[in-house]
Formats: sequence, structure tokens, C-alpha cells
Amino acid sequence: MEDNTSSRVFYRNRILYSFLTASVMLVGFLSRRLLGQYAFVKLYVGDALWAIMVFFGFAFVFRKWPTWQVAAAALGFSVCIELSQLYHEPWIDAIRNMPLGGLVLGFTFVWSDLVCYGVGVGIGMMVEILIIKPVKKLA
Repeated sequence: MEDNTSSRVFYRNRILYSFLTASVMLVGFLSRRLLGQYAFVKLYVGDALWAIMVFFGFAFVFRKWPTWQVAAAALGFSVCIELSQLYHEPWIDAIRNMPLGGLVLGFTFVWSDLVCYGVGVGIGMMVEILIIKPVKKLA
């Protein structure tokens, strides 16, 4: 019997993934506001939540991609954003000084953020695979 796993297409509920993206964003804001005095939360939790949000956001946009592709894209995007923090010119620092620009682009490169992104994307993958279980149909 032939294995058709390569011809399977994933279908994700966009309403669910928009809710998950917004919920993780809200949890991130609340974690800073309510628990920001704790060093662990301030240094690591926000970055992991950011990567989870990126994972769910990519799953929303690329709803037919398999989980591993969404994870790879989310991790690649997160790493590129972190690496962009090594670049400092007046124009991009002006964007970073705006509230939304600072949230999206960050300010300074930190090696531990890369680990947090890996953990966050891994958590997003586990939530999708173990809890959400997107519908897989043959193409």
C-alpha cells in the first residue's frame, strides 16, 4: 500500500488561530505588567511567548502547511528579527523607538533569546500537535 503522507494538506481554523495569536499577545503584555519584577519572566518568558505568537500567526497565514513547515518559518523569522538587532542605523533605531516597532524588532541582540524562540516554537508545535490537531486531508 502506498503512503500518501506527502500529499496530505492541513486545514487550520483561522478563527481559532487568530484567537490564539491574540491571546498569547495578551498574555505577553500581562506577564510584563503583572510579573515583570521577576527576572526570569522579564528575561525569558516574553521572548518565548513572542515565538509562540509568531508560530500561531504563521499557522493562521499558512493554514495548509504542515506543522514542521510552520515551525521552521516561525523560527527562521524569529532568528532573523533577533539578528537584525545587530544592525543599528538611525532609520531603523527610529522605528525601534516607536512602541510597535520596539515590540516587533526589539532593541539589542541577546543569545539567550534564540533559545527562548526555540522553546516557544516548540511549545506552539506541541499545542498544535497534541491539543489542536489540525485536520489533514488528501490533496
